[in-house]
Amino acid sequence: MTTPYRAIQWTKQKAYFDLALLCAVFLYLTLFTAISLARIARPDYPEIGAVVSRALATLALLLLHFVLAIGPLSRINPAFVVLIPHRRHLGVVMFLVAMAHAGLSTVLRHTGGVLNPLASIVLGNGQIVSPGEWPFEVFGLAALIVLAAQAATSHDFWIAYLSPEGWKRLQMLGYVAYALILVHAVLGVVRESRNPLFAILLIAGMVVLLLLHRKAAAIEWARDRETGIPDSEGYIPVCPPEHIPLGRARIVRVGNERVAVFRYWQGISAVSNVCPHQCGPLGEGGMVAGCVRCPWHGAIFFPQNGLAPPPNDQCVPTFPVKLVDGCIYVGPAPFPLGYESHPLPVPGQKGRAASVAGQIQSERGVVSSQRKPAGLELPAETAGEEI
Repeated sequence: MTTPYRAIQWTKQKAYFDLALLCAVFLYLTLFTAISLARIARPDYPEIGAVVSRALATLALLLLHFVLAIGPLSRINPAFVVLIPHRRHLGVVMFLVAMAHAGLSTVLRHTGGVLNPLASIVLGNGQIVSPGEWPFEVFGLAALIVLAAQAATSHDFWIAYLSPEGWKRLQMLGYVAYALILVHAVLGVVRESRNPLFAILLIAGMVVLLLLHRKAAAIEWARDRETGIPDSEGYIPVCPPEHIPLGRARIVRVGNERVAVFRYWQGISAVSNVCPHQCGPLGEGGMVAGCVRCPWHGAIFFPQNGLAPPPNDQCVPTFPVKLVDGCIYVGPAPFPLGYESHPLPVPGQKGRAASVAGQIQSERGVVSSQRKPAGLELPAETAGEEI
């Protein structure tokens, strides 16, 4: 992440995605409202407001399902990784739609009465004899508070302020919000509609999410079980060097941590698989200009010391590696942060070079780097090649 890099910026791809998303939101709301009103002979203003409120509610729920499905889908099929950088935009749009639904519903249901609208939402009609009498709006309000906290902390500033781990825990509360929204929707359907279609769709969405997460978890568990038997020094066997494509990595579990073992033009280096930006899987990314590149948001790190190019001061742990009888082994304990380790040479590997000596390739062009691992001077004819 070099000097002109911005963790959050409106790139051309993000602009196209956001434009397509806004068009899809407008089209959904328009079609839902038009089809629903066509079934009403002479709709009055309250009926129109109720239809628009339902349109907003169903759209927010669909977007929430999509946001929660991106994670497991990217674990099941790497093709969905391209959606990861847009997940926060989707989440913010989903919150804004949900906020519009909450505001419109509050105006329609809880204004003009004796109680304050907020008190009316919390207290309802004071009856809890049956589920149909419960104040279901309070569950939606609680979910909206969680979603508001997530949307307000979606900028990278909050990742640094809360720490990646704390920020990740806050984002995981999205599943709590999802459970609250399900209760809110079910109780609302019980009260307002006898059509079983809404309940069927809610159950189907929940089942799909559960199956996706179960499948993704099974893949991760299977990967962790592939850990070999450590040698006398505690080193974990990985694979022969030729089994790792040039510029790619093999992920292996070392103790309680996943380590990405990269093979590149200089040899073999091992780094933690967890990106410090948003805990992305570094081992599933490739290498650009001699640096490990996170597939989620493009953060880059030198594989020899785990440091990011300035002005970013983030760092990932690196691990010792050795080659025994043609097999790569990874050490059980990481080096100190920023420790400069030499790549493990691979016998017979021909040098395909990527320029990291004074040049770091970014999406916006070639820019100068001020932090350079030692021993990376390259012949002029190899400069500029990417792996």
